[in-house]
Parts: sequence; structure tokens; C-alpha cells
Amino acid sequence: MPRTQRREKARDSPALLGSPQLRDAPSRRNLVTAFIVILLLTPILLLLTTLLPAGPTQRLNLWLGIHIGEGWRAPSRQEDEYLIGVGKADITGPCVEINLMGYADPNQIGTGLRQRLYSRAFIVANPVNPMDRFVYLVLDTQSGDTAVRYGILSGLQELGAEYIDYGHHNLAVTGTHSHSGPGAWLNYLLPQITSKGFDKQSYRAIVDGALLSIRRAHESLALGRLSIGSTKVFGANINRSLFAYLANPEDERARYNISSEDDGSVEKDLTLLKFQRSSDGKNIGVLTWFPTHGTSVLGNNTLISGDNKGVAAYLFEKSVIGDESAAEGFVAGFSQADVGDTSPNVLGAWCEDGSGERCSFENSTCSDGRSQKCHGRGPRFMEDDQGTSSCFEIGKRQFEPARELYDHLNQVPNPVRGGWVKSFHTFHNMSNHQFRLSNGTEVRTCPAALGYSFAAGTSDGPGAFEFTQHGSNSSNTSPIWRVVGGMLKEPTEEQIACHAPKPILLDVGEVFRPYPWTPNVVDVQVFRVGQLVIIVSPGEASTMAGRRWKNAVSDEITARFAGEAQPVDPIVVLGGPANSYTHYITTEEEYGIQRYEGASTLYGPHTLAAYINVTLSWIPYLSSSASRRPPKGPEPPNNSNRSLSFIPSVILDSPPFFKKFGGVKQDVEDKYQTGARVTATFVGANPRNNLRLERSYAAVEKLVTTSGSESPTGELHKERAQRQEENLTANALWEVVRDDSDWYLVFRWRRTSELLGTSEVEITWETEDPWAEPGRYRFRYFGDAKSLSGEVTEFEGVSGEFELI
Repeated sequence: MPRTQRREKARDSPALLGSPQLRDAPSRRNLVTAFIVILLLTPILLLLTTLLPAGPTQRLNLWLGIHIGEGWRAPSRQEDEYLIGVGKADITGPCVEINLMGYADPNQIGTGLRQRLYSRAFIVANPVNPMDRFVYLVLDTQSGDTAVRYGILSGLQELGAEYIDYGHHNLAVTGTHSHSGPGAWLNYLLPQITSKGFDKQSYRAIVDGALLSIRRAHESLALGRLSIGSTKVFGANINRSLFAYLANPEDERARYNISSEDDGSVEKDLTLLKFQRSSDGKNIGVLTWFPTHGTSVLGNNTLISGDNKGVAAYLFEKSVIGDESAAEGFVAGFSQADVGDTSPNVLGAWCEDGSGERCSFENSTCSDGRSQKCHGRGPRFMEDDQGTSSCFEIGKRQFEPARELYDHLNQVPNPVRGGWVKSFHTFHNMSNHQFRLSNGTEVRTCPAALGYSFAAGTSDGPGAFEFTQHGSNSSNTSPIWRVVGGMLKEPTEEQIACHAPKPILLDVGEVFRPYPWTPNVVDVQVFRVGQLVIIVSPGEASTMAGRRWKNAVSDEITARFAGEAQPVDPIVVLGGPANSYTHYITTEEEYGIQRYEGASTLYGPHTLAAYINVTLSWIPYLSSSASRRPPKGPEPPNNSNRSLSFIPSVILDSPPFFKKFGGVKQDVEDKYQTGARVTATFVGANPRNNLRLERSYAAVEKLVTTSGSESPTGELHKERAQRQEENLTANALWEVVRDDSDWYLVFRWRRTSELLGTSEVEITWETEDPWAEPGRYRFRYFGDAKSLSGEVTEFEGVSGEFELI
């Protein structure tokens, strides 16, 4: 990238969001200027609002230009219009030497990058009262998180008065539940154990990228319309704990059993919200909800990616490039839903022991009575690629019906109606919430605890040792586990009785040293725009748990807001895991089975009922006339500045003797057939020295001939680095056609000597890439080397040229 372009890019870098030099002085000048202008214009505006034959809405519109996007002017508002904005930014943390978050395997350490991770922000506001707004984030992460959310809220405050309307009540931080992102960023101690603690670099990448995505969405705010629809998605999810699901009442299950293909064991509905700008009729984004675990890429994978949701978003955003219906910078968010018991490994769980047998239905074990060889199979499981092919296929199976629904809504809109935008958020202590069930029974929740079957894992990622799903307890596992659990904290008789029938393995909710191990205080949050209601869940709700939660909210809203001018029934969706990570939320019947999901339901058998109870108690704050917010509740701790870390830092990078950084160690061949894998190896440096957010470690450049003034084709989206270099031939240049954001360009890093600090980088283009075209290409590697003094220096490497035929 030319240095001038790099400087321009740096102005939009997440690292600069918190820079007081860039922020404070201009904001002070702007405040003084604004104050003077207001003093001068106020009498004139008051006179105009008095004399002009305008209604209250038109008068209010005079004030909407304070700031709703750069250069925004308030046109006359039509019925069912909202202020809408979308934004996207890079949140890719360290792709090497950090444990991946999701499978809790300490040996799953990152070695490179298949696909960059993103935060996608969606803002909806009421044009008449812009303070009524919400921002829904979809992060390519395992979940939302308390510390991350605190960091984002703090960053929004630092951005100044322009962002004063964003706060706890209207910020949802959801994760796609990818198990292929770097870890070490979570707030509580338990998930930090396998990552050797907390890593500031990993944490800041998420926080800064999320802030940048919100800033971009905020600056793009404009009047627009929302349209909503749903469609069926087949072949992208199954129920991995069907034995537990079948414990739910038969008549309840029968209501959702539509056909053999849609038997109700998982939800097949994908809900899509389309954002359309009024000024030119172009769509600026879509936000979808559909449940399937981010476990297509398997536990033996060490490359960073957004898993199947990341693929779906990648395919959708790529599909609208050049589409007349879509605006430049179109953002597609694929959010999770009631994901708890779903799996993308749709061929089911099989024993990888040579027997060719399915795993046992009841507890997912094989002939040896253990769970370690029981693995779910994705649609392309025969490919020996750590689930990569299956991941792309499951992502594609979500993208294709979503795209068809998008096209349908372009032709036959189903508008979100009502005009109002409402939200609430409160913190609630789940360690001892006492309430009454609908049948009058008094019940309570418990301090968080995990059961024995938690350690068994699932068929998506089996655990270790002799634990199994359903049936594991102290009587049929090694006595050492009771000792281990007791060393953490021996549960009291009251705690044991509260969690029954869960046999407690880890009493994590009653351990606070050196800081809390897991949350007892949870986020309860709901958004409402017109007839759409979004439950923001901090845990992974099972299929039936999600249905009960959504039905309860729908019934309450229908009854309580019957007098509002709303022409259609509420549409209720559930998104998560969000804001924190409270593990699983199952029905009481599923909890009684004590498979993995039930054992991971933290607050006892009445966890779901408690979430519903607390949610319904705050529904009045979603009224179209509501002007107050519920009390904040007991705030959970922010452990980001006191978390332990045993992750070693980068000490030194050195090239091998008589070599230089970026030098080619193994070059490409002259020619390749389309479909082949093209690879080059470079003298490298540790990628942790510079995350290259909004930039790239690797690129494929294509030799393009032009006719003087002709510009490049621009087939990559606007956030891609457009690095061009003149060739020796007149009217020819090298154009970047693939970078880190592309699924088919893979960046791998390997340490070759710990003592000498040497390493190498391998760049591979998998040209089965459906967009690969014949032509002349080369690789470019962007690296950053750290000296013993700590200075980091950028460098580049370029491969030889090759022909793709």
C-alpha cells in the first residue's frame, strides 16, 4: 500500500478512536462554535416554528440536524420511516500463539488466518425522538462479554456528546458463536483458564473494532424503511441432544412438528430484517437470526475464521457487489438465535473408532463407553480439512435462502410498522432470585454451578477423561474429580439441593478469588421497533427454551399493548449469546436429563423460568409511550484490568543468517490449473507484532492491463486495501484481488527457532475459489518485525509470478 494511502487509512484506524489529540481539541472548538451558533439562531428558529404552518413533527425536524450522520439533513418523514445505519469493522485479534475460544482445548493454539473477523453494527432510531434508538452488534466471536461491553460503553463516552444517546439500555453485544476465533478476552476466570489468562491485545481488537463499526453506522444514519420476513433453512442444523429434547411434553413438541424435514426438534426459520435507505431506495444491509452452532470447523483446526456465520455474511456481502438494489458498503449480519442444542454437523454423531456405528442416543458414547471418539459429521466430513469444507457448505445453506428472501422483500416488502423504537436493559442477580411459577409454586434460582456432564462436552467437541453426557456423577467417575471440585469449593447441602438433579462438579458461582469465576449477575435486555421484538439472551437457549421465552414475551406484549395502533401481531426473535456469557438455558425437562446443555445451565432447574419472569416484569418499558428506563440493577465486575495472564509476549524476530525479512524461501511454480493450491513461503515475523486491523497480512495481486485512464474493476468491497504498483509494461498494473478477508486465501505462520527468533510464513491460494479467473498473479506478504529493543518495523515480500489457466 502506498504510504499516502496508509496515512489515509490510519485516520480511520480503531487505534485512533481513543486518541485525545484527535478527539479533545476539535470537540472543544466544535462545542464553542455550536454554542455561539445556537445563541444566534435560537430566536430565528423560535420565530419560524411559531409562524410556519407546520405540525409538531415538522417543527421537531428542524432540530434533527444536530447530528444524525455526516452532513445529514432532515427531509420530511413518511409513515413507518426510521433512522437507520450500518457499519462494519475488523476485530481480528492475534491469530497465532493464542488459544482459540470455544472448545476449551488448551492445545488448540492459533497458527494463522483463514478469514478476518468483523463487528457488524446495526442502528435503528426514531426520527421524531432520536434518543429512542438501539445498536445491535454481531461480532464474529464465541459470545458477547461483560468486559468487552464495558470497554465499548467507555469508548462511546470518550467519543463525545454526539454519542451520548448510546448506553447500557440500548447496546446489544452479540456473538455468532464461532469456535474459531482467538480467546483470552473474556471477563471471568473460568474461560480464561485454557487460554492461560487474559490478553489485552485480543481484548482491545474486539473493543476498538466494535467501536469503529458503531461509529461508521452512526455516521451513516439516514431516513429509511425496515422490511421483515422469514423463510425455511434446511440442511443447516440438527438437534445434537435429541434425547433431552424428547423429554419436553409431547403435546408441546407436536405443535412444532410440521413434517419429517421440519419435525420441530430445531427451528428451521430464518428471520431477515432489511434496511432500505429512503433517499435513493438502496438497501444498506440485512440482519438475520437463525440457530446453528459455530462448530462446523472442528476442534483440531488452528486457523482463525468466523465459522459458518462468517461464511454466510461473506457470501451475502459479496453477492451484492454491483447489485443495483444495494448501496456501497452493504453489511450483512448473521446473528445466532436459540442455538443451545443445535449442531451444524447435520449427518449426526458417529463413532470414529472403525466400527461404523452411530454414537449412543442417550449419552453420545461409543463401544468403549466413553465420549472421546463420538464426533458429529458435517455435510463434507469426508474431506480431511478440519471441517473447512463443511463450514463453507453450512454457511452457503444459510446464505442462499437469505438472499432469496432479500430479493423477495425487494419485490414484495413487509414493512416494520409503528415508528417507535424502544429498549430496556437491566442487570439481575440470578444467585437467589425467588419468584412464583404460573402454577403458584414458589421457586428460586441458585448461585452458578456446572454439573458432571459439562466436562463430557458434546458430539461437536467431546471432552476428556471418563465423563459422559447424561448419567455422569461422583459414583461413576474417578474420585479425583470430587477432590478437584472440592478444592475449588465444596458445595453446601443447600446448594446441592437447589441444583438437583444436577450433580455439581464445579461450584463456580461461589468462588470469588482471585476474582469471580463465572457470572451470577446477568444482563436482561429487549429491543422493540414497530412489531419486531428482539430478546437479547446472555446464554445459549435451547430450541424449546427459546420458544417458551419468545412465546411468553409475545403474549405479554399482545395483551399489554392491545390499545396501541399496531396493525400486525408482534414478531419476536431471540439473539445471543450476548452481553455476557452465562453458558446454557434449558427447559426444566431438559435440565432433568442432565446432558451437556442441562449440566451447563448455571442457575438451577428454574433458570429459564427466572429469565422469563424477569423479562416480563420490565415489558412495560417497551410501550410506545414509555419515557423512563428500569433501574440499572447490581452491576457485574469489570475484571479486564485485574485479570491474570501467563501468555508470553513476543521477545524478538530475526531472519535466518544471510536472509532478510520478506525473502522468498519457497517460490511459486510458473503455471497452475484452476482448482490447484498455489503456495509460497517467506521469511516471516510474528503476526502479534501488528494485528493489521483494517489491513492484511497477505494479498493476491493480478496483472491488469488498462487503457490509460481506465481504473481497476474494483471487484473487492470498499474496505479492502487497493494496493497498485506500476509494472514495467506501459498501461499495466498489479491489482489486489484477494486479501485476508477472503475465505480461499490462507495465511499460516510457524516458529522455526525459539532461541533465534526465526519464523516463516506460508501463503496459500486455494483456487477452487469459485471467483478465480485465468490470469497472471503473484503473492504479497505484509509483515512486522520486532527488535530486541522493542521497535517494530514494517516490511514486505513479493513472490514470483504465476499463470492460472
